[in-house]
Amino acid sequence: MVPSPLRVAAAQAEAVPADLAGNAVVAARLAAQAADQGASIAVLPELFLPAYHPPALGADPAGTDLAADGDRRVADPRLDPVRTVSRDRGIVIVVGAAVRHPDQRRTCSSVVVDRTGEATVAYDKQQLCGPEEKALFTPGDRGATLVVDGWRLGLGICYDGCFPEHGRAAAADGAQAYLCPSAYLAGSEHRRDVYYAARALDNTMYVIFANAVGGSAPWRFNGGSAVYEPEGRPLVRAADTGEAVVVATLDPAELARVRAEHPMLTDRRDDLGGPRRSLFTSGGLLPDKSVT
Repeated sequence: MVPSPLRVAAAQAEAVPADLAGNAVVAARLAAQAADQGASIAVLPELFLPAYHPPALGADPAGTDLAADGDRRVADPRLDPVRTVSRDRGIVIVVGAAVRHPDQRRTCSSVVVDRTGEATVAYDKQQLCGPEEKALFTPGDRGATLVVDGWRLGLGICYDGCFPEHGRAAAADGAQAYLCPSAYLAGSEHRRDVYYAARALDNTMYVIFANAVGGSAPWRFNGGSAVYEPEGRPLVRAADTGEAVVVATLDPAELARVRAEHPMLTDRRDDLGGPRRSLFTSGGLLPDKSVT
């Protein structure tokens, strides 16, 4: 069954380190703005609820973490503003959090709040970035796909999207779009813009990129939240500074057109990672027979 067009939002705002309750209020306000623009799903940045601030995350795990039960459900009352907006406005919210699991693993995760207000830890970041993250978190052990109104949405978090195989795994699972809450530091604008456009084009799928913004050095972030179409062009993009909610429509007809014209997903060979030929030369060109 072909899904109907889906309105999606990528949101950015400055989060306050260790103020989970206050940041949840901001997340709810941004999601309400997205709903006002017709969005069915709103994506907020990586670790938005506690703020991406490793010193604060390390100093106060109890205050910055959400506790998940054995079914990955979250009942923390600090999420009540987000739950209320999801229920009242009929919008699915994806927001970054630090999560403590029953086995005491701590993960950098995306929490999904559905239209009933139920919060679930949907995905744990698999590719941890740098010594700070590796000291704080345990990497996730599997990918995840979220289904909203018939659309299959692969889940990633920031550094995950730097690895082509992560987006490709989502596409191989049938994802038509890839959701990437992120926290890119100021100075990384070029990489920020290339990675997610590339993941869109690599996999002929939409990409919804919600980036952190604001903060104080060295934890100052560069915004630029965007929605990319399946050939890698930004449909909408926020500024590098300041609060913003950008909204775009995922169009199934456009997705089908691009995938028909650029069939990388179906043309991809599974044997390209096999044994390779090594060629050596002491100078000049290799003989023709060596490169056939």
